[in-house]
Amino acid sequence: MKTISHSEFSARRAKLMEQMEPGSIAIIPSAKEQIRNNDVHHLFRQNSDFQYLTGFEEPDALCVLMPGREQGEYVLFVRDKNKEREIWDGYRAGPDGAVNEFKADDAFPIDDIDDIIPGLMEGKTRVYAHMGVDSGFDHQLMAWLNQIRGKVRQGAVPPDDFSDIAHLLHDQRLFKSKQEIAIMADAARISARAHTRAMQVCKPGMMEYQLQAEIEHECMMAGSLRPAYTAIVGGGKNGCILHYIENNQKLNDGDLVLIDAGCELQFYASDITRTFPVNGTFSPEQRAIYDLVLKSQLASIAAVKPGNSWIEPHDVVVQILTEGLVELGLLKGNVDQLIEAEAFKEYFMHKTGHWLGMDVHDVGDYRVGGEWRVLEPGMVLTIEPGIYISPNNMDVDAKWRGIGVRIEDDIVVTKDGCDVLTKDVIKDPADIEALMKGGQSSLF
Repeated sequence: MKTISHSEFSARRAKLMEQMEPGSIAIIPSAKEQIRNNDVHHLFRQNSDFQYLTGFEEPDALCVLMPGREQGEYVLFVRDKNKEREIWDGYRAGPDGAVNEFKADDAFPIDDIDDIIPGLMEGKTRVYAHMGVDSGFDHQLMAWLNQIRGKVRQGAVPPDDFSDIAHLLHDQRLFKSKQEIAIMADAARISARAHTRAMQVCKPGMMEYQLQAEIEHECMMAGSLRPAYTAIVGGGKNGCILHYIENNQKLNDGDLVLIDAGCELQFYASDITRTFPVNGTFSPEQRAIYDLVLKSQLASIAAVKPGNSWIEPHDVVVQILTEGLVELGLLKGNVDQLIEAEAFKEYFMHKTGHWLGMDVHDVGDYRVGGEWRVLEPGMVLTIEPGIYISPNNMDVDAKWRGIGVRIEDDIVVTKDGCDVLTKDVIKDPADIEALMKGGQSSLF
């Protein structure tokens, strides 16, 4: 299985420190374990920023970066070794492991941070940290600052300034390396197989959660430890609920089912949506909506290339969907005027995509200097147009009500255009019907 190398983690830290002011310090905490119920914890997942810089997957840790520090620029604070707790909770690297296994220049027990961190902060020109994200960490950071201030008469020099590190770090994370793209391509292939499996096994009378189980089984058997997000499996009118996650209803003959699901692999997300008929055959109305969404998605993907702005693929979708909705009689009026009035939002109320990476809605600004960001090689985004006709929309003929269609793929911007990472899962409606009727898929 592909992994991120120690040399890449080192290069990430070096690149971040190049952007920091001389004589500054960055302090980035790990994620904390979260209680699910009583004394049972949620499955731990490391904070993406911390993981991006360290590769260290334990909770209760702290990463400190100090560019130019002679004694070592990269310091980790981690849980100390504890034989009894390791019997109950599992292996701990400890400070020695943080140095030997994770290449920290130095490492200390996390319990010693109040004694050591103020000394590292003292005399620094600027402190970089995540501000306003975790009130507990903000309070701790201020306590360290006040500890330094309390020694001013003894010659201590408090930091001059505090800056949010998110802008520097998240802009860096926006551009994926070859190693990252290779992992994301693997995650996409696994999720593509899972969606194909869902199409193959789906039949009227199944429960939504049973399709979710098929997808998650396929992903875990292929090496994914967890989904990238809670799966959406919406049958019938539930497909019109954008973030439907209950997944507890029966799949009915004659309905569509919308599945938005993707695995996480080595901390990198995939994100795929496919919509298909529960019984394997689109009705004329379902097919008309599906064809329109697919037409807009293919044209939108073609607009993903260096030099185009982030919004251009969305504008393509808005144009095509509005034209199509007028042709189908779901919107009435002049296309340009309808777009100006945003009438399409009755049926398509979200943007056409989002950044994708370690987080399924990944970090990175969509606007720079007030202008939509220009697409560049190494960026990864989703393209996911949809049409959702509310079952309560009395302004349209009953035959359209409750139809929800979304089609989503993962796209990496290349130097010449783009590559569809999730191309292995079919989306042509005729291919879907053939597969669901027992036709052969190229995946199997």
